[in-house]
Amino acid sequence: MIGEERLPRMRWLSTWTTRRWLRVGAALSLAVLAVLGVTGAWVLQRTQTISTDLVDVRSPALSTAFRLESAVLNQETGIRGYGLTGEPAFIAPYQQGLTDQDAQTTRLADLLKDDAPALDDLADVRRAISTWQEEIARPVAASPPGAPSPAAAALAARGKEAFDDVRAQLSSQQDRLRADRTRARDDLMSTLTLRNWVFGAIAILIVVLVTLVFEGLRRGINRPLERLGADARVIAGGDFGHPITATGPADLRRLSGEIDLMRRRLVRELAFTEQARLHLDAQAADLQRSNTELEQFAYVASHDLQEPLRKVSSFTQLLQRRYGGQLDAKADQYIEFAVDGANRMQTLINDLLDFSRVGRLHHAHKEVDLDKVLEQTLATLSVGIEEAGARITHDPLPDVVADPTQMGMLWQNLIGNAVKFRHPGREPHIHITAEREGPLWRFAVTDNGIGIAPEFAEKVFLIFQRLHTKDAYSGSGIGLAMCKKIVEFHGGTITVDPDHRDGTRITFTLAPEPPQLPGPPTVPEAIHAGQEQPR
Repeated sequence: MIGEERLPRMRWLSTWTTRRWLRVGAALSLAVLAVLGVTGAWVLQRTQTISTDLVDVRSPALSTAFRLESAVLNQETGIRGYGLTGEPAFIAPYQQGLTDQDAQTTRLADLLKDDAPALDDLADVRRAISTWQEEIARPVAASPPGAPSPAAAALAARGKEAFDDVRAQLSSQQDRLRADRTRARDDLMSTLTLRNWVFGAIAILIVVLVTLVFEGLRRGINRPLERLGADARVIAGGDFGHPITATGPADLRRLSGEIDLMRRRLVRELAFTEQARLHLDAQAADLQRSNTELEQFAYVASHDLQEPLRKVSSFTQLLQRRYGGQLDAKADQYIEFAVDGANRMQTLINDLLDFSRVGRLHHAHKEVDLDKVLEQTLATLSVGIEEAGARITHDPLPDVVADPTQMGMLWQNLIGNAVKFRHPGREPHIHITAEREGPLWRFAVTDNGIGIAPEFAEKVFLIFQRLHTKDAYSGSGIGLAMCKKIVEFHGGTITVDPDHRDGTRITFTLAPEPPQLPGPPTVPEAIHAGQEQPR
């Protein structure tokens, strides 16, 4: 029955969250501390009250009572001497005693204003002193000086009786005050002992409370969190099948359950991702194989087309030289068309071969001085530049790690296009700039030529795409496509600046370090070198 009663209680406690445990623990701790604080404050206040009463009331009252007795004794000594001798010198102690009596009784009344029994004793003392003064002291003091007082002898017996009563009242008062002081001292010592015990108990209870709090935090929060962290580290180490044990308060168990649910979901996602990765790897392998075969086919096809194309070109040129002018105009035109088509086909195939070599044949990355490469490119294009009357300037160019051959092809195509597509109405001016942009270098080739319309900013980078007829401008339409391939091979991007007017501005970026190089080429090195395959 007891176990059945404790089971619902344990289930009820198991629903408590960390916040609730902390709130309850904090409330209980504050309640215990409040009780201890109130008890300690009461003990301190009690100690202070008794100490103040002893120091400020009981001890001063007893001392004042002794001084009052001394003042009365001075009066009695002065009166007795004056009565026996009649000497005026004995009156001074009597008068001083009266003054001291008034002062001490007034102080006693003030000190004992809250003690009714002590005030009653003071009243009895005053009454006894007043009786002695009225019946004995004043009549003797009124006698003329110079001779013994007749009243002193007549009132001797009565004086002794009255002053004995004064002594008795003073003694009774002092006994009471002494007893009160002793009792106050005993109360103070008892209270100090109680205070020490109370504060000792407070210290012990605080230590016990702190120990319970830390132990509760360790068992209820730290240990479950450590176990959760250990399970998480095991899972982070790669053991995704490791379950997470839910312990601690309800919210920590709920958190452990949610993390374990996330782990199971992650396991499912990883399984699905692994399957997808295997599928993508297979597709990537197929695609790589297909691309390799296509590149090899395009290269071999382009290379093998050279021989029959040279024959066609040679024989058409032979026909043009031998029979030119001997046939009619139509025949000469047809021969000219054939020669021109063969030459253009030869140019297209050569450009296609160059395009296929980018990233395959030329990939010897090393530190390249772009200023030097630009000078070599300008020397190569010097004839065309002089014929066009072009003026080419550039800012200092950086050193980058790249393929020097491809950098030369990049400058040759960009500068060649700027010279080719010059504006007929003004002198060609081409300017090259370079500036750092984060981890990359951004270059800009700006000219004052005919420009590129914004709608063709993307089309110009496609292979064999031309914006003008071959009659207006020569070329195969592969130059900017090759520039894009070179720039992307070196980890950059290339675009046409749409905001530039009065010409064209081509901007591109290059990384200071080369990207990861592709795998080794699959086409035989003899074909890459441009040599003919055995037939």
